[in-house]
Formats: sequence, C-alpha cells, structure tokens
Amino acid sequence: MSKSVVTSRRSFIKGAVAGAVSAGVAPVMAAPAPQNGLPAKWDGEADVVIVGFGGAGATTGIVAAQNGAKVIILEKNPQNHHYSNTRMSGGIFHCPFKDGDPKALKDYAQAMFSGENIDWKEEGEIPEYSEGLAQLWADLSPTNLEFLQSLDPAFIGGSQPGFNKASFPNFPGAKECKYNAYRATYQKRMKNFNQKSVDSPKEETSSGEAFWRCLEEGVKKQGDNIKVYYETPASSLLKNAKGEVVGVVATQNGKPVYFRGKKAVVLCSGGYEYNKPMRQAFLEGPGVDGWAFYGTTSNTGDGIAMGMAAGAGLQKVGKSAARVIVPAQTRYNGMRIGSITPAVGSANSIVVDNYGNRYEAETKVTDNPSRYFFYKAAVTFDISSLSYPRTPSWMIFDEKLRTSKPLVGLGISTVGYGFIDWDEKNEKPIASGLILKADSIEELANKIKQHPENKGRMVPANLVEQVTRFNKFCDDKKDADFGRRPATLGKIEQGPFYAMPLVAGGPNTKGGLLADADRRVLAWDGTPIPRLYSVGEIASALKFVYQGGGNLTECLVYGRHVGKNVAGLPDTTL
Repeated sequence: MSKSVVTSRRSFIKGAVAGAVSAGVAPVMAAPAPQNGLPAKWDGEADVVIVGFGGAGATTGIVAAQNGAKVIILEKNPQNHHYSNTRMSGGIFHCPFKDGDPKALKDYAQAMFSGENIDWKEEGEIPEYSEGLAQLWADLSPTNLEFLQSLDPAFIGGSQPGFNKASFPNFPGAKECKYNAYRATYQKRMKNFNQKSVDSPKEETSSGEAFWRCLEEGVKKQGDNIKVYYETPASSLLKNAKGEVVGVVATQNGKPVYFRGKKAVVLCSGGYEYNKPMRQAFLEGPGVDGWAFYGTTSNTGDGIAMGMAAGAGLQKVGKSAARVIVPAQTRYNGMRIGSITPAVGSANSIVVDNYGNRYEAETKVTDNPSRYFFYKAAVTFDISSLSYPRTPSWMIFDEKLRTSKPLVGLGISTVGYGFIDWDEKNEKPIASGLILKADSIEELANKIKQHPENKGRMVPANLVEQVTRFNKFCDDKKDADFGRRPATLGKIEQGPFYAMPLVAGGPNTKGGLLADADRRVLAWDGTPIPRLYSVGEIASALKFVYQGGGNLTECLVYGRHVGKNVAGLPDTTL
C-alpha cells in the first residue's frame, strides 16, 4: 500500500474528505420540506430502501433484487473510502457441513443465541425469538458457501483450522451438527494473513476483503435493480398515517433528501462503536477511554437512533464481541481507535493489571472462543477501591518477541486499511511513546507507574516478582497459577523490555434494536413497527455467546431471509 493511499485514508478519518457522488449514480436534488410528515416529492423511489452498505445491506439487497425488487442502498461513506466492518474483518463465516443433523444444528444455534435450552442457563437472552432465529440458521447457514459462489464462482471457502468445529462442545447438538467455518479467499493457497489486500486485484485477496469483493460482484450482477447512493447518510424514518415506515430522510451535499421504500426499509447500519453517548450509556466500565474498537469508524449508532425515534425497543445493548486490545493514539469522535492484537498470549510475554499482577491465562485473550468474552475480565470493578484495576492492562514483553513479529494484524482491521500506522518490527509505536521501553523490569514498572493512565498504582516489586515467577513456570513447562497453554511459555529475559497498554475492545458491539426472528423491528411491547426490518450488528442474533465469524454469518443468513421476504410484500400507501 502506497504512502499516499495511507495518508489519504488517515485524512478521511479526520473528516477531511471532499464529498462526491459515486460514478454512475445520478445526483439527487433536495426535495421541498416535508408536509404532514411526508415530502411533497421523493428524490428516489424503490421497493426496498436499505440503510448501510456492509455485508448485511449487500446481502439483503442482492436477494431482494433476485426476487424482483428494486433496491436503493444509502451509504454514508464515499465510494473510495468505503470501509465497513465486513471488509475490515478476518473474513470468517460459518457453513456447517450439509450431512450434519439439522435438529442438532438448530439446537446448537439456539444455545449460542439465547441459551434457554441449556440446563444450567438461568435465563434465555432472547427466548421469545431464539427458536425461530435458530431454525433459520439451521436452514440457511449450510448453504452460505454455495450462496457466495453463486455470486462469484471464483470465490473460495478456505479451510480455517480451529474454526471448523463447534466452539462450545458442551452445548446441545454440538457434535451431531458437524459445525464448520471457512475463511473467505480468492487464492487457492492463502498467503500470509498479514498481507495487505485492499489495493490488490480480486484474485489476490483473502479475509474480509475477499468476502466483500464477492458481495460486490453480487451487487453488480443485479444491474439497475440496485442503486447505491454513497455519501448519503440516513438520519430519520418516515411513516404514513397507518404507522408504516414508508421512507428515509438522508443528507446529501449538506441538504435533506427523501427516499421512498414502497415495500420496506431495512436498517443495516451496524453498531455504535463510535457514538460517545451510546458508549457511555451502554458499555460496561469506562465506556470511552476504557474501550477501543478495531472495526470501521463509520459505526456511530445511526440506525439505532433512527429506530428508537420510530418507537423501537432495545435488546442487550451492552453486548460486545471484545477482548483486550492495544488502543492507538489516534482518535475518532473523541474515542480511541484500536487494532486487533493477536500477539497477546505469545511466548515471551504476560499481561498484568495496573498493580503489576497477572490475573488470567493470557492465551484466553486470543483463544477461540474465550477471546470474545475476555472484555468481561478487563472491566472488572473493584468494590473496595471503586476502580477498574485492569483498565488498562499491560502487556509485558521482551526484545525477542518485539523483533519476531508484528504485535498487531497488519493486513486487516484498522492497520490494514490505513486508519493506524504500524510497522512489522513494532518500532513506530515505541518511538511515539505508545509502547514503553526500559532496560530492566524494575525500570519498566516505574515507567508504567508514571503513565497517566496507571495513576501511580503500579507496584514495581509485584511486576518483578510476576516476571520471575512466570519465567520459572517456563522452566517447569507448566503455568501453576492460571494454566496457560504450555506451548506459549517462553521466558521474558532478553532486554530491553516493553509494556503496551491494553483496553477492552474488539471488532464491534452486538446489542441494539429489538427484533424478532424475521428481523422485524419491534416496539418495547413486542409489536412490530410495520415495514421496518434490521439485519446485522445493529440487532445481532448472537446475544449470549459468540463463535468467531458469527457476524458475517448472520449477514448471510438473515440478509437472505429478509431480502426474500420484503421483496414479496405489497406496496404501502402514502
């Protein structure tokens, strides 16, 4: 990736991007102000209007068009800076083997979504709708690869060791369902996961970039049946006298524009990772500085706010797919941008709290599936000191690890797409002061103590003792304190030594709008808001636990279901 491209993307993150309507899409002129709640003239009309052009919006639009509907997709980003969570992801999607037991697959999905079919689970997360959601998962997820290859026969589902089985083997149906997941790719032999692919030809891409390129092919195949308006952020929903959602108000070139959805409006605009008030309201612990995310900065809760204004209820909004990750010094909307941090749990490193004590097996941070819940450990509240002792946590490592590999993912996430600048030898974050460096563990502890986020809590003797103890565990090939995987027990002994802050964070939030199994958006009393639907992270089905690749999977499963359903609806009246 050229320096000019990276610089251009960083300028976009700072808000310095000039607006331009995408090639091939006619400019939309602002309509007169609405009268009686509806405009006198619509700037665009289609059977279905979709808000958000990520994996959920693309899949929903493709299938709606395949079923005869005309579709408008509203996307807030410019076409040349269109980086969704889908595109920035690892590209993993679930596709259980077809010879698995369908009933077992439904049971396993229901356990993941809600858990009321697990004997020891106290309360289901979404018991009213989990069975229907699980049935759709069982019906459609085994054909996910087939669907993607129908959009582009060149697309490949790459084998993904560690993900080709049920992550929760004690759940109902886990063994009999023959669970499986793939990593998206166009390469017969996938290259290094760290390879940058955003500017590569399609046939050289893998991970989220390949997944997105496949969906793009599917959109192109629909021709004029799908029209994408870039740089057109949606802001509110319009209802008719019956209370049906009939359109969307958006902004283009600083002016309001009005789009009519004759059959339905589908919200696919993602979570609230970069909405400060929502983070303060919903996330556990310090919601702003105690968290970072490594997905798109475009997820600002727009669809959630729109749905709430239209009367929608909420469901488990505090849920997140998160662990502990490194926060960058770069911010967006006043909040930290993070990066996926796969080096946590590597040999020659440990993770400690602000007092210098280990508190968990570091491999749990990156192992599947514990990595998607580890944020719970990070935001633990000390009821005696009334503080968060693990915010931030500190990854302590030595020169051997520093020189052996990048600490962050270079090919996906925020680094791969130019939001954060990081190098293979990890020298840039050291030079910037993000990573602390010292000639001894004691000196390193004192530097952590002086760090403004540590607030003087570090006890140098604790850190020295913890490193010494860990090194003994390495000699013994057994972590007697936390049972860390023996293969990762490498001593911290080669100076200089380093400390990198870690905060709760991950790719995305999961909670949001209340929606049923058909993904109809519901009011607090459970009644549907007519003709309003949601797909994806804005109302994720994965409310209880999360298996890697689940978010892309629900884009495919529920996007296909909703796309087909809304295409068959009768038109609303104005």
